[in-house]
Amino acid sequence: MPLTRSTINKSLRTAIKVAEHFHFALPPYAHWSLDQWNKAGAEHDEVRDCMLGWDVTDFGSGDFENIGRVLFTLRNGRSNDPRYPKAYAEKLLIDPENQRAPAHFHRSKREDIICRHGGNILVQLTKATPEGGWSDEKFPIQVNACTRILGPREVVRLTPGESLTIPPGTIHQFWAEEGTGWEFEGGRYSLSSEISSVCDDWNDNVFFEEWAIRFPQIVEDEPREFYLCQEYPTAG
Repeated sequence: MPLTRSTINKSLRTAIKVAEHFHFALPPYAHWSLDQWNKAGAEHDEVRDCMLGWDVTDFGSGDFENIGRVLFTLRNGRSNDPRYPKAYAEKLLIDPENQRAPAHFHRSKREDIICRHGGNILVQLTKATPEGGWSDEKFPIQVNACTRILGPREVVRLTPGESLTIPPGTIHQFWAEEGTGWEFEGGRYSLSSEISSVCDDWNDNVFFEEWAIRFPQIVEDEPREFYLCQEYPTAG
């Protein structure tokens, strides 16, 4: 089923409740109405141009509950724009149990995945070959700043407060472990975050599924309640 606006609206209402439950304060514009954004001036261009704010995607899977993401980009730069010289990015991820992105790697981004609140985060890792395939080699990964040697498709469990570093060229998926996390409206939710070098979601992701795309088309089955990071209007 294609990603619908009703699914996005519901997911963002839930995301706000999950952040509130774990006392994670979001910036004011996380709660802005469409009208507030429509009137916002050029002083908010960094939010628009660096794609800060809400991000909901099913990556083109048609299976949002299993292959999808809800996240909020708190800060980011743009490597090709001197107006935004930040060399780092930060994202908050809302983690329903078992929901994940498709397996992928980044050409240049290095990221730390941090289990923040709720249940455990499981991270599956494989080294990519120079040609961009799946390697059978063992490889080092830093978990809580300590070196571990992993085999292909090995899973690391992170409990709240723990983290690991994913270098460029490392195939990964991560998700909230089933049966852990805060129970809310029939599901369980955890929070994780990503601290990374600059995030370029248009050019830096390498997926393996033919259908995978970072920002899919949305079926407008009900009115929009929030702007997503790729939908902001130009300065009013």
